[in-house]
Amino acid sequence: MHIGYIGLGIMGRPCALNLLKAGHRVSVWARCPESAAALLDAGANWAESPAALAGQVEVLVTNVSDTADVEAVLLGEQGAAQGARSGLICVDMSTIAPNGARRIAAQLAGHGIEFLDCPVSGGEVGAVNGTLTIMVGGNADALKKARPALMAMGQTITHIGASGAGQVAKACNQIAVAVGVAAVAEIVKLARACDVDPAPVRAALLGGFGQSRVLDVHGQRMIDDNYAPGFKAKLHAKDMHIVMDTAREQGISLPAAERTMQLIDQLVAQGEGELDSSAIARLIWRQN
Repeated sequence: MHIGYIGLGIMGRPCALNLLKAGHRVSVWARCPESAAALLDAGANWAESPAALAGQVEVLVTNVSDTADVEAVLLGEQGAAQGARSGLICVDMSTIAPNGARRIAAQLAGHGIEFLDCPVSGGEVGAVNGTLTIMVGGNADALKKARPALMAMGQTITHIGASGAGQVAKACNQIAVAVGVAAVAEIVKLARACDVDPAPVRAALLGGFGQSRVLDVHGQRMIDDNYAPGFKAKLHAKDMHIVMDTAREQGISLPAAERTMQLIDQLVAQGEGELDSSAIARLIWRQN
């Protein structure tokens, strides 16, 4: 397939490289052209704008920061909708608001463009290894056509439902991770308060019903006191605000998610937004 890619950051660059490795023809555009250097060296082509890119490709993948960025590259001046041929499939791997995804899908439909909201889980390691979990909202036929591209980037591809459903699943994922991190921090805190080494406690729990990927990865981070980012706190904060905004729109409360969002916000406010979000453990440990 001829695939376009916009958003060549920590996640997008390795995803685009995996598309090339899978044998797809790849063309790219980025606001910072230097971010495309490794891809151009690997055989990708450069497009002068999102509109020019959309006119060349069968599938256009976006992987940018937030809802406004997705709207800008797809619907703004020189956005993809301005140059796309009817039948283009836009695959958005960003994490954005579910209602934003639905709004973008409706606007693109007016241009004859299919939109799939495809947020991911797995972090930079998953992007590099092509093992991302991809949660898909949108038309099933469009997903069938785009699946060869997704298979080059992810290992688990799940069609959740209609437009916006992929973003709802990602919001649920971010609750599980955030609240799980807080729970693991409390595990470490309790063990140490009782003069018990948390390392063998973690090892024991990993063999029982309490085991989780969060306990495995972030438990080790906490024991090592090493918060080099896998997922930056400032990005997790953005995602948790999407969670809480969505909950308010639905008229429901999510008390555990809200408490954890406040901790992540506090971490960012004190200038530590570049750390992994599991650094909220330090805040939890300082509390009585």
